[in-house]
Amino acid sequence: MLWWFERDGKHTRIEVLHPPTGGYELHVFDADESEHVEHFADLASLRRRQQEVQDQLIAVGWKRSGEWLL
Repeated sequence: MLWWFERDGKHTRIEVLHPPTGGYELHVFDADESEHVEHFADLASLRRRQQEVQDQLIAVGWKRSGEWLL
């Protein structure tokens, strides 16, 4: 799943993956396209962290741009 955010003409995104090796990955792409990856064993932990990241982005002025995609 993907979520996009925009601020001052720049874009960032959050991507959630379920790799074949198991678990979950949260990828955060900064406006400069640098990527940060976090690994989670369970869906509940991933969802909590994903919400934290989204809330942090919104708190510093990022706005969602479009709906999430599968």
